[in-house]
Amino acid sequence: MTTLAADTSRAYQLGDHEEYPVIATDIIYQGAAVGENAAGYARPLVAGDRFLGFALEAADNAAGSAGTILVRVRSRGRVVLAISALAITANDRAPVYASDDNTFTLTRSTNSCIGAVSRWVATGTAVVEFDAFAATLHESAYALRNEV
Repeated sequence: MTTLAADTSRAYQLGDHEEYPVIATDIIYQGAAVGENAAGYARPLVAGDRFLGFALEAADNAAGSAGTILVRVRSRGRVVLAISALAITANDRAPVYASDDNTFTLTRSTNSCIGAVSRWVATGTAVVEFDAFAATLHESAYALRNEV
Protein backbone atom coordinates (compact mmCIF):
# COMPACT_ATOMS: atom_id res chain seq x y z
CA MET A 1 0.00 0.00 0.00
CA THR A 2 1.05 3.54 -0.60
CA THR A 3 0.47 6.57 1.59
CA LEU A 4 -2.53 8.79 0.91
CA ALA A 5 -2.19 11.50 -1.70
CA ALA A 6 -5.73 12.85 -1.24
CA ASP A 7 -8.53 13.00 1.29
CA THR A 8 -10.13 9.61 1.82
CA SER A 9 -13.62 9.13 3.19
CA ARG A 10 -13.89 6.23 5.65
CA ALA A 11 -16.88 4.46 7.17
CA TYR A 12 -16.70 4.91 10.93
CA GLN A 13 -18.79 3.31 13.63
CA LEU A 14 -20.08 5.62 16.29
CA GLY A 15 -20.18 4.58 19.91
CA ASP A 16 -19.62 1.25 21.56
CA HIS A 17 -22.15 -0.85 19.67
CA GLU A 18 -21.52 -3.84 17.42
CA GLU A 19 -23.70 -6.25 15.47
CA TYR A 20 -23.01 -9.98 15.15
CA PRO A 21 -24.75 -12.81 13.26
CA VAL A 22 -26.78 -15.07 15.57
CA ILE A 23 -26.55 -18.88 15.69
CA ALA A 24 -29.42 -20.94 14.30
CA THR A 25 -32.53 -21.75 16.32
CA ASP A 26 -31.80 -19.64 19.39
CA ILE A 27 -32.94 -16.44 21.07
CA ILE A 28 -30.67 -13.86 22.67
CA TYR A 29 -32.69 -11.79 25.12
CA GLN A 30 -32.21 -8.11 25.87
CA GLY A 31 -29.61 -7.68 28.60
CA ALA A 32 -28.01 -11.08 28.00
CA ALA A 33 -24.25 -11.46 28.03
CA VAL A 34 -23.44 -12.48 24.46
CA GLY A 35 -20.69 -14.93 23.55
CA GLU A 36 -19.17 -16.17 20.33
CA ASN A 37 -19.24 -19.89 19.52
CA ALA A 38 -16.43 -21.78 17.76
CA ALA A 39 -18.07 -21.17 14.36
CA GLY A 40 -18.05 -17.38 14.91
CA TYR A 41 -21.77 -16.89 15.61
CA ALA A 42 -23.22 -14.94 18.53
CA ARG A 43 -25.26 -16.80 21.13
CA PRO A 44 -26.34 -16.44 24.75
CA LEU A 45 -22.95 -16.68 26.46
CA VAL A 46 -21.76 -20.13 27.49
CA ALA A 47 -18.78 -20.54 29.86
CA GLY A 48 -15.59 -20.34 27.84
CA ASP A 49 -17.03 -18.22 25.01
CA ARG A 50 -15.33 -15.05 23.88
CA PHE A 51 -17.41 -12.22 25.39
CA LEU A 52 -18.93 -9.89 22.78
CA GLY A 53 -20.97 -7.55 25.00
CA PHE A 54 -24.53 -7.20 26.31
CA ALA A 55 -27.56 -7.46 24.01
CA LEU A 56 -29.28 -4.12 23.53
CA GLU A 57 -32.50 -5.77 22.37
CA ALA A 58 -33.75 -9.30 21.84
CA ALA A 59 -32.55 -11.18 18.75
CA ASP A 60 -35.02 -13.97 17.99
CA ASN A 61 -33.54 -16.44 15.53
CA ALA A 62 -35.52 -19.40 16.89
CA ALA A 63 -36.86 -20.25 13.42
CA GLY A 64 -33.88 -19.06 11.39
CA SER A 65 -30.64 -20.45 10.11
CA ALA A 66 -27.24 -19.25 11.33
CA GLY A 67 -26.63 -15.62 10.45
CA THR A 68 -30.21 -14.86 9.37
CA ILE A 69 -30.41 -12.04 11.91
CA LEU A 70 -27.95 -9.89 13.82
CA VAL A 71 -27.78 -9.12 17.51
CA ARG A 72 -26.87 -5.58 18.50
CA VAL A 73 -24.61 -5.40 21.56
CA ARG A 74 -23.02 -2.77 23.75
CA SER A 75 -19.38 -3.80 23.66
CA ARG A 76 -18.03 -1.41 26.29
CA GLY A 77 -19.35 0.46 29.29
CA ARG A 78 -20.53 -0.05 32.85
CA VAL A 79 -23.42 -2.20 34.01
CA VAL A 80 -24.93 -3.09 37.40
CA LEU A 81 -24.82 -6.87 37.88
CA ALA A 82 -25.69 -9.40 40.55
CA ILE A 83 -22.46 -11.30 41.26
CA SER A 84 -22.40 -14.40 43.44
CA ALA A 85 -20.25 -14.18 46.58
CA LEU A 86 -19.46 -10.48 46.00
CA ALA A 87 -18.38 -8.58 49.11
CA ILE A 88 -17.14 -5.03 49.58
CA THR A 89 -13.57 -6.32 49.45
CA ALA A 90 -14.03 -6.89 45.68
CA ASN A 91 -13.93 -3.11 45.27
CA ASP A 92 -10.30 -3.51 44.21
CA ARG A 93 -11.11 -4.08 40.51
CA ALA A 94 -11.53 -7.84 40.82
CA PRO A 95 -12.10 -9.57 37.45
CA VAL A 96 -15.70 -10.65 36.77
CA TYR A 97 -16.60 -13.83 34.88
CA ALA A 98 -19.78 -15.24 33.34
CA SER A 99 -20.80 -18.89 33.31
CA ASP A 100 -23.87 -18.19 31.16
CA ASP A 101 -25.76 -15.17 29.81
CA ASN A 102 -27.00 -14.11 33.26
CA THR A 103 -24.74 -15.73 35.89
CA PHE A 104 -21.78 -13.68 37.07
CA THR A 105 -19.03 -14.62 39.50
CA LEU A 106 -15.52 -13.77 40.67
CA THR A 107 -14.45 -17.37 40.00
CA ARG A 108 -12.32 -17.92 36.92
CA SER A 109 -12.62 -21.71 36.43
CA THR A 110 -13.77 -22.28 32.80
CA ASN A 111 -15.90 -19.12 32.82
CA SER A 112 -15.60 -16.18 30.42
CA CYS A 113 -13.96 -12.97 31.58
CA ILE A 114 -16.31 -10.04 30.94
CA GLY A 115 -14.82 -7.16 32.94
CA ALA A 116 -13.89 -5.94 36.39
CA VAL A 117 -15.63 -4.59 39.46
CA SER A 118 -15.72 -0.82 39.15
CA ARG A 119 -17.70 -0.13 42.31
CA TRP A 120 -19.31 -2.23 45.02
CA VAL A 121 -23.01 -1.35 45.42
CA ALA A 122 -24.22 -3.86 48.01
CA THR A 123 -23.50 -7.45 49.00
CA GLY A 124 -23.90 -9.41 45.78
CA THR A 125 -24.21 -6.33 43.53
CA ALA A 126 -21.60 -4.21 41.76
CA VAL A 127 -21.04 -1.84 38.90
CA VAL A 128 -18.93 -3.78 36.40
CA GLU A 129 -16.75 -2.07 33.84
CA PHE A 130 -16.77 -4.20 30.71
CA ASP A 131 -14.91 -4.05 27.43
CA ALA A 132 -15.33 -6.93 24.97
CA PHE A 133 -11.95 -6.28 23.38
CA ALA A 134 -10.10 -6.16 26.69
CA ALA A 135 -11.99 -9.22 27.92
CA THR A 136 -10.53 -11.23 25.04
CA LEU A 137 -7.13 -10.42 26.52
CA HIS A 138 -8.52 -11.66 29.85
CA GLU A 139 -8.08 -10.31 33.33
CA SER A 140 -4.47 -9.24 32.78
CA ALA A 141 -5.80 -6.59 30.39
CA TYR A 142 -7.99 -5.20 33.16
CA ALA A 143 -5.06 -5.16 35.57
CA LEU A 144 -2.94 -3.20 33.08
CA ARG A 145 -5.78 -0.86 32.18
CA ASN A 146 -6.41 0.00 35.79
CA GLU A 147 -2.74 0.83 36.47
CA VAL A 148 -2.79 3.64 33.92
